Amino acid sequence: MAAPFSLLVCSWTAPALAQEELIVYPPPAPPTFYTHLNDDFTVRVREPGGTWQDLYEYNVMVDLDRPQSATMVRFDMDGPVEVSVRKNNGDFRNVRVRPLAAGIKPEVGRFGHSITFTIDQPRKLSVEFDGDRLHNLHVIANPIETTEKPDPEDPDVIWFGPGVHELAEGEEGFRFPSNKTVYLEAGALLRGPVVLDRVENVKVLGRGMLDRPQRGFEVTFSKNIVIDGPTVLNPKHYTVFCGQSSELVIRNLKTFSADKWSDGLDFMSCSDVEVDDVFLRTSDDSIAIYGHRWDYYGDVRNFRITNSVLWADVAHPINIGIHGNAEEGSEGELIENLLFQNIDILEHDEDDLTAQGTMAINVSDRNLARNVLFDTIRVEDFQEGQLLTLGVVFSEKYSAAPGRGIENVTFRNVSYTGPNIKASVLAGYDEERAVRGVLFENLQINGRKVRNADEANLDIRGHVSDVRFR
Repeated sequence: MAAPFSLLVCSWTAPALAQEELIVYPPPAPPTFYTHLNDDFTVRVREPGGTWQDLYEYNVMVDLDRPQSATMVRFDMDGPVEVSVRKNNGDFRNVRVRPLAAGIKPEVGRFGHSITFTIDQPRKLSVEFDGDRLHNLHVIANPIETTEKPDPEDPDVIWFGPGVHELAEGEEGFRFPSNKTVYLEAGALLRGPVVLDRVENVKVLGRGMLDRPQRGFEVTFSKNIVIDGPTVLNPKHYTVFCGQSSELVIRNLKTFSADKWSDGLDFMSCSDVEVDDVFLRTSDDSIAIYGHRWDYYGDVRNFRITNSVLWADVAHPINIGIHGNAEEGSEGELIENLLFQNIDILEHDEDDLTAQGTMAINVSDRNLARNVLFDTIRVEDFQEGQLLTLGVVFSEKYSAAPGRGIENVTFRNVSYTGPNIKASVLAGYDEERAVRGVLFENLQINGRKVRNADEANLDIRGHVSDVRFR
């Protein structure tokens, strides 16, 4: 793999060591307490052998096809934590905790209505009874905030304390200027998007929540932005909308969506981006990386997306390249040097053949995508779609021109557990606009190492060259 994955990222102070081992947040105040509550489960946590502490069980909506109520709890931890879950509505025959790679085996209680399990490190988990993924429990075990909280009296700090924060009349978002730190306390609920437009050096920190905004975060024409820690509850559109911005860090962000076009993280003509430790359960693409779209222009370079959980109830967990600059006189845009590493994909459910692929690079609009590495990706059994798609395409729905090509893509240490019924597709457009240089290194399907295209169930079509298995 010849791609250089060095990144220019935001400056970040080295964290101090945390002292606490378990932090439980206060519940929201009335009337929000009642409007956000889901009583399908009763969930408690404790340090091993300590006193049990109750958690507030949030209702989150999931799955665009038929929106359903699921549950989410959250806390901070540093050291082992025991979790107790009582299922309040009916018995169960079996239960599992995903991602399966976490290796968590719950113990069923004496009377068969509850389970307990131990978390040894911060994780984002799904607890599923009798295989029910639509009414499941999401356990968000955050790392403890290890940097000192900003001073609310500092003039460069904008502080949101516990309670509901509404937009003023006529405002379309919470807008913040350059050189500010925005802190959302754990009990803060912001009703509206955070808008960072043409600003630099802004941090949005804390365990607060954005409650059903039109979008979660809008980052446009900006530089050196950090988003670390918040949760976005059921945005109507994207969770993070990034246009023509650079030097972005998105860390420990959580989202749940059930609306049309409610993507997770969408980047249009952005570069030098680091995404780490996010949990994205979305009803459209979980992560999308494009060139030009709307008002945003420019090449795309240097993405590191790591240590995350992606769950697409509709469309792609990872989608690259469909939008770009096909305007008259444009040679097209580059999308290059992308790294996806240590990622669990928990769902992919898409009926539309043009929107399938847990890992999809479909370039159109004269885009050229190159130097992309998928490293240590664990794909669990999904409902409908393809494991991967690489295509140089012209989409009647979205494109103004075909893409220019796909070059130098590596799938390293990718594992998939599932029936693998639908073939993955590799397809160029013509001789000039082709797929060149695809390496599968230690690809495993259902625990078996794959040695060739037949074993991988790859449909390799025209204008594809240099496909190798190692």
